[in-house]
Amino acid sequence: MAKIYSSTSPRNNNLLPKDETISFLLNYSKALSVIDYNKLKFEALLN
Repeated sequence: MAKIYSSTSPRNNNLLPKDETISFLLNYSKALSVIDYNKLKFEALLN
């Protein structure tokens, strides 16, 4: 078990998101509305 956690995992440092992914996340963040009421938070997706 110690060998599993102590070994380094291979990492891919060339992680570049696709344009579609960036567009989706930006559109989602524009449509998301968070409303604070007293001590409660309500999230509404305005689509």
